[in-house]
Amino acid sequence: MILAVDQGTTATTCLVVDRDLAVRGRGTCPIEQRYPRPGWVEHDPDELVASVETAAAQAVADAGIAAGELAAAGIANQRETTVVWRPSDGRPLAPAIVWQDRRTADECRRLPAALIRARSGLVPDPYFSATKIRWLLDHHAPGAEPLLAGTVDSWLVWRLGGGADHITDRTNASRTMLLDLGLGGWDPELLELFDLPAGMLPRVVESSGRLAEIELLGTRLPLLGLAGDQQAALHGQACFTPGQAKATYGTGSFVLARTDGLPDPPHGLLATAAAQPGEFALEGSVFVAGAAVQWLRDGLGLIAAAAETEALARSVDSTGGVWFVPALTGLGSPYWEPDVRGMICGLSRGSGRAELARAALEAIAFQTGEVLAAMPGTLASLRVDGGATANGFLMQFQADILGVPVEVASDPEMTALGAAGLAGLELGWWTRADLAAGVRVSATYEPAMSRDEAEAHWAGWRSAVARARMPLPRGPAAAL
Repeated sequence: MILAVDQGTTATTCLVVDRDLAVRGRGTCPIEQRYPRPGWVEHDPDELVASVETAAAQAVADAGIAAGELAAAGIANQRETTVVWRPSDGRPLAPAIVWQDRRTADECRRLPAALIRARSGLVPDPYFSATKIRWLLDHHAPGAEPLLAGTVDSWLVWRLGGGADHITDRTNASRTMLLDLGLGGWDPELLELFDLPAGMLPRVVESSGRLAEIELLGTRLPLLGLAGDQQAALHGQACFTPGQAKATYGTGSFVLARTDGLPDPPHGLLATAAAQPGEFALEGSVFVAGAAVQWLRDGLGLIAAAAETEALARSVDSTGGVWFVPALTGLGSPYWEPDVRGMICGLSRGSGRAELARAALEAIAFQTGEVLAAMPGTLASLRVDGGATANGFLMQFQADILGVPVEVASDPEMTALGAAGLAGLELGWWTRADLAAGVRVSATYEPAMSRDEAEAHWAGWRSAVARARMPLPRGPAAAL
C-alpha cells in the first residue's frame, strides 16, 4: 500500500491507498495559521512536519495495518509557501511565509514583469516564492551562515529524510519565479535578479520516480511521488488530454487546464508545469474560496461550521442585492492586484446571515468562473474536487453560471490520490490509462439557469468587483 500525504494550508491529510487505488485509511491534522500583521500569513515549519507524522499515524491505524506494510509514499503540498532553514541543525530560520502572504507586494511592483513572464510563465506577485525567500534572508539572516531554502515539499523531504536530500519537483519549482519553465532548471538571470545563490535552492526532479527516502512511523519509505497540490489534483482527476480542466476548492480555488506543449498564457492566467515530464498547464489562482467561509465562521462568528452555509443559502431566494468580493488577501487571477481588499456591498436592513452566506458561496463560483472565462477554447465540462464540493448549492450555482456540467469527484481528496497515483506509476501498479479509466464521479450538476439570468448575475458581480478595485485611502493599518 501507498501512504499519500497532502500537506495543505489549513490541515494535513494522509491516505493509505491500495493497488486498486481504493482508500483503506484516512487521517487529518489541522494546521494553525498565524496573522501577526495585516496582510501577513505564517506557519510554524516544525508544525508542518509534526502534522504529517500525526496524520500518517491516524491513516495507518485507520487502515488497520502496520507501517512496515507500506510500499512507498507520495507527497503533495501547499505550493509557494516558503521555508528557509539552517542545514547545520535543521532549524527553520523564521516562520514559513504562506502563499497567501502579501508582505512583499511593494517589491513585486518594481520587478521586470516581461522578463519574469517570459522565463517563468508567472507574473510578479507576492503569491510566489522568490520575494518570500529574499524577505526572509533580508530580515532574519544577518550573518554568512550557510542556509537552505525551498517550498514545503523541500522542507518535508529534507526533515523526514534526515537531511539527506534537498529536492523539489518541477511543479513546485515552477511556482517560485525562479525556474526557466521551458528548460526546467533554475534561471541564472532570475537568480541574479533576486540575489539568490543557486546552492541554497533544491535540486529540481520529476514528479514521479525514485526521488528520495523518508522516515515515518519508524519505517523508511521510498518517496516515489512529489507534486504541488494543484498539479497533484490535476493528475488525480486524470486530466491528461489537452483541454481537460479541473477546479479544486480548498482555502483558495485553483483551475488548471492541460495544454498541448508549453503555453503562451493569455492575460490573467499563468503557465505552469504539469506532473509529468515535458507536460504543462494553464492555471488561474483564486486566493480566497473556502477561506471566505472560514472567515464567516472564525472572523465574524456568523456560522458554527462551514456546512451550515448550504442550508442558509437555500433558505433565501437570493442575496437580496448583497455582494461579497472576498479579496481578503488581494485579487489573484485574472486581475493580479495584491492591494485590493475585500468588500461587502448592497447591505440593507433586511440583510442577514443567510444573505451573506449565500453571497460568499456565489463569490466562490464567480471567481472560479472568471478564471475559466479567461481560458482559451470551449469547455465541455468541469471536473471538481476539494471539501467545498460537498456543498450542493455551490456546485449547482457553479454549473448555472458556467453553463456547462460540473462533475464532482467521488472522493474529495483528489490531491492526495494524485500523489498516490504518481507513486504507483513508479511502482508499476498502474498506467495513466488505468488512472483515467478509474476516475469516478459522485454527482453531475447540469446547468438549470437561463443564459439571460446567468448574464444578469454576472453583470452584478462585475459591478461589485469594479467597486472593490477602486482605490481607497490608505490608513495606518493599510500601510503596514
